[in-house]
Amino acid sequence: MEDEELAKSLLVTQQPGNIRISNGFGSNDTGASASGVTTVLLLSAFVTACSAFAGGFVAGYSAPAESGIIDDLGLSVAEYSVFGSIMTIGGMIGAVISGKLADIIGRKNQTMWILDIFYIMGWLAIYFAKGAWLLDLGRLSLGFGFGLTCYVVPTYLSEITPKNLRGGITSVCMAMMPLSVSVAYLIGSVINWRALALIGAIPCLLLLFGLFFIPESPRWLAKIGREKEFEAALQRLRGKNVNISDEAADIKDYTENIQKIPEDKILDLFQQKYAHLLIVGIGLMVLQQFGGLNGYAYYMNEIFELAGVPSITGFIVVSIPQIPAITLGSILIEKFGRRTLLMVTVTGECLGCFLTGLSFVLQNLNWWMEATPALMLSGIVVFEAFYSLGVGSIPWIIISEIFPITKKGSAGSICNAVNWFCNWLVSFTFNFLVEWSPAGTFFIYGSMSFLGVLFIAKLVPETKGRTLEEIQASLTHILQ
Repeated sequence: MEDEELAKSLLVTQQPGNIRISNGFGSNDTGASASGVTTVLLLSAFVTACSAFAGGFVAGYSAPAESGIIDDLGLSVAEYSVFGSIMTIGGMIGAVISGKLADIIGRKNQTMWILDIFYIMGWLAIYFAKGAWLLDLGRLSLGFGFGLTCYVVPTYLSEITPKNLRGGITSVCMAMMPLSVSVAYLIGSVINWRALALIGAIPCLLLLFGLFFIPESPRWLAKIGREKEFEAALQRLRGKNVNISDEAADIKDYTENIQKIPEDKILDLFQQKYAHLLIVGIGLMVLQQFGGLNGYAYYMNEIFELAGVPSITGFIVVSIPQIPAITLGSILIEKFGRRTLLMVTVTGECLGCFLTGLSFVLQNLNWWMEATPALMLSGIVVFEAFYSLGVGSIPWIIISEIFPITKKGSAGSICNAVNWFCNWLVSFTFNFLVEWSPAGTFFIYGSMSFLGVLFIAKLVPETKGRTLEEIQASLTHILQ
C-alpha cells in the first residue's frame, strides 16, 4: 500500500499539448526547466567533452600505432594483440563499478578526477614503455578510465542541462568519441607512437584544469541531501539572474518521493516494473556495438588494404563528414526526437555495412574492379557519418534519461558493462569472421542494424522535451 500511495504522488498525467506531474511539480513547460545557454553550462559541456574525446582517442590509438610499436619494441603479433585488446578488460572493470562509484562519490567531484588520473597515468606509461608489460599496464589504465567515462559523461550532462538543450548538448559531447577516433587515425599516420601518446594526454590535461571550474550535478546533490550546494550549483548553471525556484522545487519533490522507495539494489532492476527500462538499456548497448563499429575502428588499416585504398587517403575521406554529421545531429535530435533520429541513423549504418559487404562481393567475383575501392570507401564513410549523426550518442542519452536516480547507478553499470562486453566480442571475433568471409562479416553487421531498427520502433520510448523527473515518473512502473 505504501508503494501505491507513493506511486500516485509520482503519476504523470497527460494534458492537451503537454505533460505535467500531478504532485504539484509546477509548470515544467516554461521557465527554468527550459532555460538558455549560460557560460557555466557551456564550460561544463566542454570539460565533459574533453573526457569523451580522450576516451575516443584511446580507442583509436592502437591502429595507427601498431607498426611503430612492433618495430621499436620488438613485439610479436600476439603480444601486440594483447596490448590492443587489454583496453576492453580495463573498460569492463570501469563499467562494472562506474554507476555505484558515481552514486557514492559524485559525478564530477570525484569520479571525473579518478578517470582523468587513470587517463594520464596510462598515456605516460605508454610513452615511457620499453617493453610489453608497461605498455599493457598503460593500456589497461586507459581502458579503465574510458569505462568510467562512458557512464559518467552522459549522466552528468543529462543532470545539468535544461530539457530543451539536453539532447543537443549531450549528443555533441558524446559524438566526440567517434570524432577523436578519426583524429587519432589522422595524426597517427604522420607521427610516431610515442608522440601520439603525448597528444592523447592533451584533452586529459584540459579536463584536469577544467574540473576546478564546473559545478557538481545538482540532482546528485539533491539526492544526498546537500540542499544549499544543490541550489547554488543549479543557479550557476541556469544563470545568476534566472529564477530557479520552480525547477529546484520539481527536483527536490521528485527526489524526496523517489527516495521513499527502498535503497538501490542491483537485483531490484530485474523486477517486472523495471523490465522494460532494462530491456531498452541493454538492447541499445547491444545495438550500438553489434552494428560493427569496432570492426571498422580497430581494423581500419586492414579494411583499406583489402580495398586497395591508401590508409592516409582513407582516414582523411572518412573523417571529413564527421564534423558536419555531429553538428547536424545536435540540431535534429531536439527537432525530431531521439527515437526517430536513432531509427534513421541505424538504417544508415545498415546501408554502410551493405555497401562495404557488396564491395567485397564484387572484389571476390572480379567484377567492376575499378570501382570497388570507391564503393568500399563509400560504405565506410556512410557508416561513420551515420554513427556520428546519432548511433554513437543517442543510446547513451536515452540510458541517462530513463532510469530513476535511485536506480541509475546499478542500471548504468549493467548497461555500460554490456556495452564493453559486446565491444570485446566484436573485436575478438572480427578477424575470424573476415577470414571466413569479408562480405559476410559486414552483411551480418548490417543485419544486426536492421533488427535494431525493429527493436527501436517497438520498444524504445521518446524522451524529447521532458524533464528527467517527468520521463522517469512516466516510464517507471512503480505505480502498478
